[in-house]
Amino acid sequence: MTATPLIDRSRTVDALRATRLVAVVRASDAASAVRGVDALVAGGVRGIEITFTTPGATEAIAEIARRHGDDVVLGAGTVTRPEQAGEAVEAGATFLVSPGTHPSLTPALRDTGAALLLGALSPSDVLAALAEGADVVKLFPASLGGPAYLRSLRGPFPEVDFCPTGGVTPETIPAWLDAGAVALGAGSELCSRASLDAGDWAGITETARRFVAALPR
Repeated sequence: MTATPLIDRSRTVDALRATRLVAVVRASDAASAVRGVDALVAGGVRGIEITFTTPGATEAIAEIARRHGDDVVLGAGTVTRPEQAGEAVEAGATFLVSPGTHPSLTPALRDTGAALLLGALSPSDVLAALAEGADVVKLFPASLGGPAYLRSLRGPFPEVDFCPTGGVTPETIPAWLDAGAVALGAGSELCSRASLDAGDWAGITETARRFVAALPR
């Protein structure tokens, strides 16, 4: 797939830096993913990542793009197969997230023209992600090292934009940002599968408000 001229990659990265919080949505079906995003947006969350572990992920992305447009920064996560990259961007995703970095996958991601968040944990992983064209390095699973580990990584990589994902809570948000994160990915702590399956939209909105309130002004 050729690069998509409608995506402004740098603008997407700037939008991720500005919103600072990305909800990682893993749902049982496309309909609950869409309703969950409606609830998240009502709570003030603008960064949205629909994972490919969600059945009908591309359909969900397309409907979210139709409903919310530029009010959200919309991406696809858990991209593990080359064909998923093009499908996600065609549906409306402007950034792509992979849990790791592998040269058999990243060319397809780059070819879409979308902003890339490539997964890394160790310093070697960070180097690999940068070599493969990551705009932002997804530190995953971030809960293994916590903010102190990110602070250590920032020593040799002071100019790298990191997005820790995994175990992020309202209580830890200030520490992560103080350690140098440009954005934070929050999954089940923000929008759990149980809440989505139960249709607890009001609960998701309230949790979203707590996360947003924890972001420093």
